[in-house]
Amino acid sequence: MIDGKPLVLVIDGQGGGVGRALTALLKEQLPQVYLRAVGSNAQATAAMLRAGAHDGATGENAVVVNAPLADFIVGPIGVAVPNSLLGEITPAMAAAVGASPARKILIPSDRCHLTLALDHPQSLQTSLERCAALVKEALDRRPGC
Repeated sequence: MIDGKPLVLVIDGQGGGVGRALTALLKEQLPQVYLRAVGSNAQATAAMLRAGAHDGATGENAVVVNAPLADFIVGPIGVAVPNSLLGEITPAMAAAVGASPARKILIPSDRCHLTLALDHPQSLQTSLERCAALVKEALDRRPGC
């Protein structure tokens, strides 16, 4: 929690497109959350900050420090896989995401050499909207939120 608001950690890499879109959607739909952008590079962090994140940081240590503090972690599925996003996600970053007590709601992507066995693959926009809906549902079930 930051300023009495649940902390949503938005993690992304590369150009930050998924993180930017998630940040904008969550800012619009869930004003009751605190959005913290953590990029594996400065370009990704900047994109999420421009989309409305409350604050942000960049790099491996930013993920390692902030993941345990988060109530939710959102981003592309590659943030939980070592060496993904063309090597931007370090083993320490992926381990921090995996070990965090935060609820993780991740966007599927075939760009990280990961394939999810889904009957009906969804568009990126549908996945983003579903991610926001899952955060909202979890918040609605929490006492005091």
